[in-house]
Amino acid sequence: FNTVVYLLTQTNQKTPHLLTVNMRLFLSVLVLTIAVSNGFTSTNRLFRKDESSVRFASVMEEAPSMNRPTTKAPVFDEVCETTGVTLTRFMNEVAILNPEIAEITTLFGAIDTACKAISNLVKRSQLPSSETLGYQGEVNVQGEDQKKLDVITNDLLKRALRFTGRLGVLASEEEDEPVDMIGNAVTDSEEIVIDEGEKYVAVFDPLDGSSNVDAGIPTGTIIGIYEHDECCEIDYDCIDEEDCTEQEAQCLANTLQPGTNLVASAYCLYSSSTFLALTLGNGVYIFTLDETIGEFVLSKPNVKIPDDCKIYSFNEANLENWDEPMYKVVKGWREGTGKSGERFSSRYIGSMVGDVHRTLLYGGVFGYPADTKNPNGKLRLLYEGAPMSFIMEQAGGLSTTCRERVMECVPEYVHQRIPIVMGSKNAVQEIIDAYAESDSA
Repeated sequence: FNTVVYLLTQTNQKTPHLLTVNMRLFLSVLVLTIAVSNGFTSTNRLFRKDESSVRFASVMEEAPSMNRPTTKAPVFDEVCETTGVTLTRFMNEVAILNPEIAEITTLFGAIDTACKAISNLVKRSQLPSSETLGYQGEVNVQGEDQKKLDVITNDLLKRALRFTGRLGVLASEEEDEPVDMIGNAVTDSEEIVIDEGEKYVAVFDPLDGSSNVDAGIPTGTIIGIYEHDECCEIDYDCIDEEDCTEQEAQCLANTLQPGTNLVASAYCLYSSSTFLALTLGNGVYIFTLDETIGEFVLSKPNVKIPDDCKIYSFNEANLENWDEPMYKVVKGWREGTGKSGERFSSRYIGSMVGDVHRTLLYGGVFGYPADTKNPNGKLRLLYEGAPMSFIMEQAGGLSTTCRERVMECVPEYVHQRIPIVMGSKNAVQEIIDAYAESDSA
């Protein structure tokens, strides 16, 4: 290393401005060499059958092993910690320092563009000339009325990700089942086409809180990115339709991964400003859209949520229907008789992205726990719970179903719902302890 530095110095005596460029090139090669020399290890995942979906009925209990390297936290430098740096510059630096995840920066380029476009759609939705308000007249797979903006933003995000050339399969709140992104995007065909060469799987909620748009309340987009199973192979010459369906189902089961397999998560918040928060597994970074230059700029590097808090965000209309441990803990917070001895205040928007964003910055607890009406909770595990839990844990918080870590829950089907409580470590731990005590009694 010292020899190379010396040679570079001698070579650049007359052109010292080239030294930095040459050094960066050398360091990139060095990092790549070390990464390759470390070798790769494969991981195994266990899939469960989806008893409510014919589509996944033929998926084996134990899926083929994922032929991919063990994910390591990426390396960041001072550029990635400098406020004011653009998202594009940030991602370029990440790619240079971490060549093994360089392709993911292409996906974030698409996410960047999609969030800007969705932000403009949301802002213009209140104009009399806008055709984005109201209902589409259709119902999604979960029985919810689809708003026009739901459908528009879903198509927008699909197209943005599709043309990166890096995405294999996606799952969305507005899609009945996982779909492949390599097929003909301009048709309405429901045929699913699997492409073997794509590296990533994306899951997303294109417009969380869309029911609040008409009232001007904050909304957001939630995105999670997994690695695609490189062993996924489809025999395009297969004759038996049942065999073909089974092969497709096994490849589409790439979406049914636990949050611990996530390589990146992000959310965009459309509010007083447009925010983009992301994690690549090494901290949480929040960018703010500067509309004068049309770029997301880093405003809060390496965000950490406070361990203690005095705020909770729950729909208290369901208070009487909660499990007894949850009811007792929240009642203690309201009265100031909880473990912290502090009296909590309530702040609830009703939009997950908005509530979680505030919780990250100020500390607090956000949750939609199980109740008698929704015994399995209301938030979706795959594209809401897991990606937001990844962000919360990377900021130093906790996320739980009250009995198990959300990140370790394996989805049984795409639109599975679970109870979720996340936020400041000590307050969330109080809820976990209350359930553990109740279960052991």
